[in-house]
Amino acid sequence: MNAAARPDAPAIRQARADNPKMRERDLATQLGISEAEFVAAWCGEGVRRIEPRVNDVLAGLEAVGEVMALTRNESAVHEKIGVYDKVVTGDHSAMVLGELIDLRIFPKVWAHGFAVEKRDGNDVRHSLQFFDARGEAVHKVHLRANSNLYAYQNLVEALISADQSQSVTLAEPDKAGATQLGVVAGIEELRDRWSRLTDTHQFFGMLKALNLTRLQALSMVGQDYAWLLDGDALSAMFNHAVQEQVPIMCFVGNRGCIQIHKGPLQNIKPMGPWLNVMDETFHLHLRLDHIRQVWSVRKPTKDGHVTSIEAYGADGEMIIQFFGARHEGETERGDWRFLAENLPRVPQSTAA
Repeated sequence: MNAAARPDAPAIRQARADNPKMRERDLATQLGISEAEFVAAWCGEGVRRIEPRVNDVLAGLEAVGEVMALTRNESAVHEKIGVYDKVVTGDHSAMVLGELIDLRIFPKVWAHGFAVEKRDGNDVRHSLQFFDARGEAVHKVHLRANSNLYAYQNLVEALISADQSQSVTLAEPDKAGATQLGVVAGIEELRDRWSRLTDTHQFFGMLKALNLTRLQALSMVGQDYAWLLDGDALSAMFNHAVQEQVPIMCFVGNRGCIQIHKGPLQNIKPMGPWLNVMDETFHLHLRLDHIRQVWSVRKPTKDGHVTSIEAYGADGEMIIQFFGARHEGETERGDWRFLAENLPRVPQSTAA
């Protein structure tokens, strides 16, 4: 939609009045605008623009107490209830390493911030919402009944922006990564570099050095390191993890934030295309119909190899990733490895 055709703030608010039950994200898509533009339309009417100063946000959130942290992409929503503690700040990357809220954050991606107040009958719901330069959500923090509202209000005042306009200026999508430039590595070089990994965090650097996407690498490296799973494998993994009480690590991320759950799963509720986890401090909503490929991936580390389950969408981007729960310096759990290695596979001839 060109700029002249985009709805202005009054039109956006009228669309909300005309569609009171529609999810805001879905309504924004229907209007041809980003979610950040939708939220900005309410500035001065329950919404205040705040500066997305990530380190200040993280430093101030611990005093707010128990909240719900939400990180999502187009196909998965990851929600954790807990406290923002054990914060590690930084300009290039920041982390929250609490027992329940576990985040890896890339501050330069956070471009727009809002403090949102919504009235629901006699209740008022408060949240902080952050978006990237394209207007896509990177992270949200929702207050709960026992959150410290005073600390939240102090944090909002410290972050308040001089710009309270009802529109945002969006950047054009970055297409630099859409085209592979230079020479793509061959299979032997990939296998050699892969075999010498000592930490899973080295994987991205390896891909960048070899000029490969994740899916290219998985398809090339050979079935001793990566194999394609059957379409039902992810549901089977969830069911076995619940039945056997295998503690997992579940990663959902976007360009600006990765959110991690560690622990067992209890309550799986499929609903239409969604697979939902509805546990006490962890909620997950996953669109199974968006998943095009599921891989089991084996990576060497200094503590022995570890195995991940990775789901990818039609665009080749990772939607969600799972490991067995472990701490640095520990070997992989035997029950997780057994589960990951025995999920139904796509026959090799079909995968090729």
